[in-house]
Amino acid sequence: MKRTLIKHALENDAPQDQIKIQGWVRTRRDAKTFSFVEVNDGSCLKSIQVIVDATLADYQKVSQVNTGAAVSITGKLVESQGKGQAWEVIADSLEIVGHADTTYPLQKKGHTQEYLREIAHLRPRSNLFGSMFRVSSRLAQTIHRFFDERDFVYIHTPIITASDCEGAGKLFRVTTLNPQKHSNAESLIDYSRDFFGQSTYLTVSGQLAAEVFACALSNVYTFGPTFRAENSNTSRHASEFWMIEPEMAFCDLEGDMDFAEAFIKYLIQDTMESCPQEMDLFHRFVDKGLKDRLRFVLDRPFQRVAYTEAVEILKASGKSFEFPVEYGANLQSEHECFLTEQHFKCPITVYNYPKEIKPFYMRANDDGKTVAAMDVLVPGIGEIVGGSQREEREDQLLSHMKHHQLSPDHYWWYLDLRKYGSVPHSGFGLGFERMLMFVTGVANIRDVIPFARTPGSAEF
Repeated sequence: MKRTLIKHALENDAPQDQIKIQGWVRTRRDAKTFSFVEVNDGSCLKSIQVIVDATLADYQKVSQVNTGAAVSITGKLVESQGKGQAWEVIADSLEIVGHADTTYPLQKKGHTQEYLREIAHLRPRSNLFGSMFRVSSRLAQTIHRFFDERDFVYIHTPIITASDCEGAGKLFRVTTLNPQKHSNAESLIDYSRDFFGQSTYLTVSGQLAAEVFACALSNVYTFGPTFRAENSNTSRHASEFWMIEPEMAFCDLEGDMDFAEAFIKYLIQDTMESCPQEMDLFHRFVDKGLKDRLRFVLDRPFQRVAYTEAVEILKASGKSFEFPVEYGANLQSEHECFLTEQHFKCPITVYNYPKEIKPFYMRANDDGKTVAAMDVLVPGIGEIVGGSQREEREDQLLSHMKHHQLSPDHYWWYLDLRKYGSVPHSGFGLGFERMLMFVTGVANIRDVIPFARTPGSAEF
């Protein structure tokens, strides 16, 4: 008999004489003449109750059905006599596919997220993390649908690259050279003998490669893993994460900001409509203000504020920040939280940053002091999108490279784009995990990644 996912079993509109479900046991309760076995297969938040009568030939197996065991059950789908569930299964047969030891660590509810991180190989079976990764799956599909509806072309940009897109130097090196046979002194290692004949790294962004395709296909996006060798142990940073990066030809900064706002709202709207059970769980047990905050974001335009004005607001706030607020300094998490949660009380887009604190590829504004950059900041998270209008003028780009001490020879192909049919173009990067944090209310990035990679941690 073909298996029926519990999700589909619970969606039935009529009883079924024969049904087969397979999953993992959440609980078992025994009475004198029957047992209740609650089974979940991960297809949805809800489990299904199975009634195993003592007259069943397989009934002696019930005593071995511990929490965590994998079972295969056939029987009848009937209307439930209990509250809170429409259907239950009257078992005709019960097979234990995989026994579970009595040491199974998810014996009870209410485990902390910190404890569940220690058993990351089992936490997807919990309600919270099962819900998290179903929402994650839906969000990824929604991202692709959003771009497809707008005629964007999906491209795969390299994971191994010789370019440092951000210019920050916090990169993971990719090499086949044996460190035991080479000097520890970086300057003495001959990377021309390496696999690719030069220094290569795990990418921090697919943007530069995406620009190549935007200058041929107009609108493109890449959605893939990115890596930062940044020794940061905050709740918002991970060493391996996924980025969504659209690039749009014939698009200026204004269009870039409009597109980022529409994208975020689309993702929120679809998640709330498509994952109601999961969103109810996050609202009840993670963040009781979650739904109201997300609806607030959907119903109002994002506020836009120039970097200069944002600095003035922070200075005039009278608050004592850990990091001093000065023009020409990057906004820190505490500054972003104040602006979004206390001053504007909504998402904001900060634009026109000082050129000294932004990468070489951002377009210089006419004032000679700022670049056409923008960051979208949201309550509870801070920066969720970073983007800009790209510098399409060759002379200006060369000047930026010189300022950032970058060799034009390493970016000859990027400069070529400015020689052959250059056009104004813009794009941004949205952190997938930070978006998950925002729509679920989960406060730590380690809890939205199946197996988080952070400094000192690469288990599994």
